Amino acid sequence: MFDIDGTLLQAGSLPRRAFGAALREVFGSAGTVADHDFAGKTDFQIAREILEVAGVSRARIEGSLPALMESYLGRLEAGLGDPHARPRVLPGVVDLLDALAGRSACALGLLTGNLARGAELKLAAAGLGGRFAFGAFGSDSEHRPDLPAVAVRRARALGLRVGATVVVGDTPLDVACGAHAGAWTVAVATGPYEAERLRHAGADVVLPDLADTGRALDAIFGGGPGPAAVP
Repeated sequence: MFDIDGTLLQAGSLPRRAFGAALREVFGSAGTVADHDFAGKTDFQIAREILEVAGVSRARIEGSLPALMESYLGRLEAGLGDPHARPRVLPGVVDLLDALAGRSACALGLLTGNLARGAELKLAAAGLGGRFAFGAFGSDSEHRPDLPAVAVRRARALGLRVGATVVVGDTPLDVACGAHAGAWTVAVATGPYEAERLRHAGADVVLPDLADTGRALDAIFGGGPGPAAVP
């Protein structure tokens, strides 16, 4: 199960700008969006953190979060329509996904804090749409450690037998999310965190990137991950 931003692709400043514009539209201010740490968090979590720092009441946050996300997704979709704003697929990603898709015992999924629609938009714009059979998203739960169990249930609903899970991400929160589910965790230093920070977070394997397909496959399969501790 792959994270998206910083792991599969880089979307540049567009998502942050779209988020800030949506905050201004719905709440009248973008707050601390320019400096806020988005890495490894769900979209609802990011919004709540920014709005709480700005002193917005809990009742107003709860009442207006759906409108905020609708505005954000509309702005993200519009922005991704510009060819110059298309996300950049990170080195080795396409070759690795092709290699994994060629293994009959392997199913590809997503594990991301993006809203499901936001994930779909980013992947489609990057040319990665349609590669993932199942997934769990920030729209499923604001609390990221909830997501592996959601993804596994969806995999099983497709008739897939889940013997082991592997989580691939680029932040300490991705690692913690995978570890919470008992998954084998592979971290890549292609996001905002250096390899040493990812090792310190407890990743089972840390790679500089996914450019070496053989090395990435060894990282995913070579550790012999045990059965995932998810329902």
